[in-house]
Amino acid sequence: MVNVGILGATGMVGQRFIERLGDHPQFELTALTASKRSAGKKYEDAATWYLDSKIPEVAEDVVVVDTDPNEVKDVDIVFSALPADIAAVVEPQFAEAGMIVASNASAMRMEPDVPLVIPEINPEHLELVEIQQKNRGWEGFIVTNPNCSTIALAMTLKPLYDHYNIERVYVSTMQAVSGAGYSGVPSMAIVDNLVPFIGEEEEKMELETLHLLGDFDGESVTPASFGVSTSCHRVAVLDGHTEAVFIEMEDEFEVDDIKNSFAEFRGLPQKLGLYSAPKNPVIVREEDNRPQPRMDRNAERGMAVSVGRIRKDEVFDRSFKYVLVGHNTIRGAAGASILNAELINEIM
Repeated sequence: MVNVGILGATGMVGQRFIERLGDHPQFELTALTASKRSAGKKYEDAATWYLDSKIPEVAEDVVVVDTDPNEVKDVDIVFSALPADIAAVVEPQFAEAGMIVASNASAMRMEPDVPLVIPEINPEHLELVEIQQKNRGWEGFIVTNPNCSTIALAMTLKPLYDHYNIERVYVSTMQAVSGAGYSGVPSMAIVDNLVPFIGEEEEKMELETLHLLGDFDGESVTPASFGVSTSCHRVAVLDGHTEAVFIEMEDEFEVDDIKNSFAEFRGLPQKLGLYSAPKNPVIVREEDNRPQPRMDRNAERGMAVSVGRIRKDEVFDRSFKYVLVGHNTIRGAAGASILNAELINEIM
């Protein structure tokens, strides 16, 4: 068993980490960190549990410690659910102390020597770890996963990118309130409403998507060259991001071939049989009214992305559109970091 810890364990994403790690066959949860006001308390006393599941027994009696590498003992991997400003300071400290940091935070994602990874898409980017350790003199290292909305989009673009020449991608998101944290969106702001702005979300989607699909030459990543334009919105849904995607292709295509590309897509996690990997990373729905967040967000334990309404556009040539749903706090956050750690544990 590999001893693991969670940085920022009392928040929404931290709780998803605990939920997913409670019965993990390879990772043993031995350390939980939070702010100084929670340090010294048992986890069940320190955290207000937001999920509809129970606190896993493995976490209930763990004494929370301060988010400091000197307080986290005998741990090989730490999962970071920290806010970006804190992660920027703390994550390098844990890597310098010799730990592997599997981060869900945005602070280090676009650093040139830090791998930004979705295991089904760009596992080869993990080779940046050696460069990172050499550059920074660390015994440990940091690996990041992308933004939640980026992950769902990129999971559907990868099978297309492998078979076709994409010219432009336009995306309009309808994002769940859990993506902002428990207290992130006041109820009076979202009930009977839609908020047409999420700070820095559009920029993250546009940059991260092209980076994930970029070419790694052994030293650096050259981003993919097609255009990505996004518009991001917060809606009154608890969990599950929905995205309406419009794609212009350089060449002609058949819709059935697009569907087959989605349905047949498999990556390295599926080949290796990693514990958290969905058997079908992209699930094609044929119903006119699917996917829907309430009905499809938990597909493959929340680790698959569901697509539907795949159809040619009737106005623009060589264009098609579809709708996707992905679970933002599982595949888009905690589950993504855990899958990264499983891959690292398997191949490095």
